[in-house]
Amino acid sequence: KRIAYALSGAAALALVLTAAAPARNSYPPLDVLLSGAETILGQTIAYPDGPPKMTAAIVAMLPGQSTGPHRHEVPLFAYMLEGELTVDYGSGGSRTYKAGDACLEAFETTHNGTNTGTGVARVLAVFAGSETVPNTVAETP
Repeated sequence: KRIAYALSGAAALALVLTAAAPARNSYPPLDVLLSGAETILGQTIAYPDGPPKMTAAIVAMLPGQSTGPHRHEVPLFAYMLEGELTVDYGSGGSRTYKAGDACLEAFETTHNGTNTGTGVARVLAVFAGSETVPNTVAETP
């Protein structure tokens, strides 16, 4: 009888410990910022040819500062960390982004971003590029 009680006590303890322990393969919940297959202008995302190369950068701009006309040759995820940025897409209109906004930026389309806020604008830019294709190409105004 003592052995049976000891075994059932050990089994109960193992059950309690197992229930209290976090799952070994649990994954923290995601707070998805953005998910999509099209850019802000409705372009279908297309990855460039060549060996893949991911690049992450923070762009910081003073009030009134502009990027200058440019285009991206690769898909770009952008997340506004701070401030306000207004991007002129020409015939595609303009959009104003503020801290906390995310977008899949236009590519192969000339555009110009200007810090239209009163403080520094900081943007996290993540390019899904390639070793053989430039992320950004400056355009002549």
